[in-house]
Amino acid sequence: MGKNSIIIGTRGSELAVWQADYIASRLMEAHPGLAVEKKLISTKGDRVLDSPLAKIGGKGLFTKELESQMLDGSIDIAVHSLKDMPVEVPDGLVIAAVTRRRHPGDALVSRRYGSLAELPMGARVGTSSLRRRAQLLAARPDIEIVDIRGNVRTRLRRLEEDGLDAIVLAVAGLMRLGMEERIAEILPTSVLLPAVGQGALAVETRAGDAEVREMIAFLDDAGTRACALAERSFLRCVDGGCQVPVGVYATLEDGGCVSVEAVIASPDGKRIYRDSISGSREDATQMGEDLARRLLAAGGREILQELGLLGGMGR
Repeated sequence: MGKNSIIIGTRGSELAVWQADYIASRLMEAHPGLAVEKKLISTKGDRVLDSPLAKIGGKGLFTKELESQMLDGSIDIAVHSLKDMPVEVPDGLVIAAVTRRRHPGDALVSRRYGSLAELPMGARVGTSSLRRRAQLLAARPDIEIVDIRGNVRTRLRRLEEDGLDAIVLAVAGLMRLGMEERIAEILPTSVLLPAVGQGALAVETRAGDAEVREMIAFLDDAGTRACALAERSFLRCVDGGCQVPVGVYATLEDGGCVSVEAVIASPDGKRIYRDSISGSREDATQMGEDLARRLLAAGGREILQELGLLGGMGR
């Protein structure tokens, strides 16, 4: 191995640092003697905490600053939650590895109630995600959604300080931080389909950096990548941004088939369009597009147009 050191760029939140440390440990295990340095980088999504993500707008809220430093050579790789990554990667960069997915789902966190069904009428539930808002209101139109932003611990604190009845967080994030005991209920995908790539990590690097790409190739999980291709293809077709009232989840079935389920819902949960598709993993990208077109035609296009979100091939 020619290269004996590598610089990892990461956001500074506890979860992001955990993710970077995890990748660093895997790299040092695979390449004995490799020195790994971690560089903390603040992103717009980290700095602007007084507005809902959907209102800040723009793609790459949690990735752009890391990508800039990769392009100028300040860092060698960036570690992201795959769900934070825009579907278009900047020229000169590539997602070199998609790690094996941990639990893809969402968790209801509450001190007082054990499940979504147990929440009382008018319960106040915290989330900053349009995807979660739309699907939660479809299941429980009587609850009130309260917008909360910040890292995992900040949101857990808001649960107590703001007198919320529950909040919704990604299961994988709570697991990675050793906070599984805070989970009241893992919400079934029949109620809440996850975000694109939720539960997987993406390792991004320069497209032309063959040595680094070769060093991190072992981290790539082929099954998770196939599922991510289908999910990201779906999102690219309907919009291309991260803040849309869309859930999509692909699974690898026996025999190498991929099954994809997706939903487009209005933010108030009153209109919800859901469909699924399955086929060969080699056709993962095409299946994502086909499913998106079906949901757009069923009524999803109208919802996204009303929100001013329709982009990509969905126009």
